[in-house]
Amino acid sequence: MRIITLTTDFETQDWFVGTMKGVIATIDPKVSVVDITHAIESGDIRSGAFALAASYKYFPTGTVHLAIVDPGVGSNRRAIAIQTERYFFVGPDNGVLSFAVRSEEIKSVHALENETWFLKPVSQTFHGRDVFAPVAAHLARGVSIAKLGPAVANFVRLDWREAKVHGKSIEGEVIYIDKFGNSITNISTSTVGRLGKEHFEIFKGRKRICRIGTHYQSVSARQAVAVPGSSGYLEIAVNGGNASAMLGLRAGDRVTVR
Repeated sequence: MRIITLTTDFETQDWFVGTMKGVIATIDPKVSVVDITHAIESGDIRSGAFALAASYKYFPTGTVHLAIVDPGVGSNRRAIAIQTERYFFVGPDNGVLSFAVRSEEIKSVHALENETWFLKPVSQTFHGRDVFAPVAAHLARGVSIAKLGPAVANFVRLDWREAKVHGKSIEGEVIYIDKFGNSITNISTSTVGRLGKEHFEIFKGRKRICRIGTHYQSVSARQAVAVPGSSGYLEIAVNGGNASAMLGLRAGDRVTVR
C-alpha cells in the first residue's frame, strides 16, 4: 500500500489541493492520498511543522509525507527530500519538516534539483504542483531519493524550545492553537507525571490560568482546564469554549506549571 500525506496552508476553496492530487494520480494512480490538514494559518511554518510532527508516525512504513507551508516559493530557498528509517519527507527547506524528523533516524537528505522529476514548466508560485507533488509521487512509486538531486549535509531546523523543570515547576510555552482554541504547550505529559501526584496549576506570568485535570469536562462548563493532550503534550482548554480566545493565549506565550 502506497500513501502520500498532505499538510499545507492552502485551505480548500481554491484549486491548489485538488490540482496536486491530480498530478499525483497521473504519476501514480494506485497511491492513496491522505489529507492531514490544509488549514494551517497562511505562512505559519511552525504550526505546519507541529501538525506534521503530531501525525506522521501513525502511518505505515514507507509513507511519503509532503508538507508545504512555503512563503519563500520562487526564491532561492531549497526544496528537499529526507529519508528516515521509516518514512520520506518532502517540502521546502524552511523548517516545516524539522519537528517531525527530530526524533527520527535520518538516512539521507537530498536537494530537489533534478528536473527530470518535475512538471514543466515550473511556475514561480506553485511548486506544490510542479515540484513537490510530482517528486512525492515518484518517491511513492519507488524512485530512489538519490536520483532527485545531490545529497546535502544540513537543512533548516526550527528551534524546538524544550520545557524546563525547576524543582516542582515546569516552564514552557504554547506552541500550537487547534481549531477548537485548545492551546497546546511544549510541556510533555510524561514530564508533568514525573512531578508526582500533587495538585498542579497553570500560570501565565503571575496570573493563574487553570488547574490540571484529566479531561475537558473535569471542570464546569466555560471553565478552563489543562489536560493531557493526544499529541503527548499538555493542552489548555475551556469546557465548551475556546481557550485561545477566552484566555488570550497565543503561540509563543510562556506558561508555567507549579
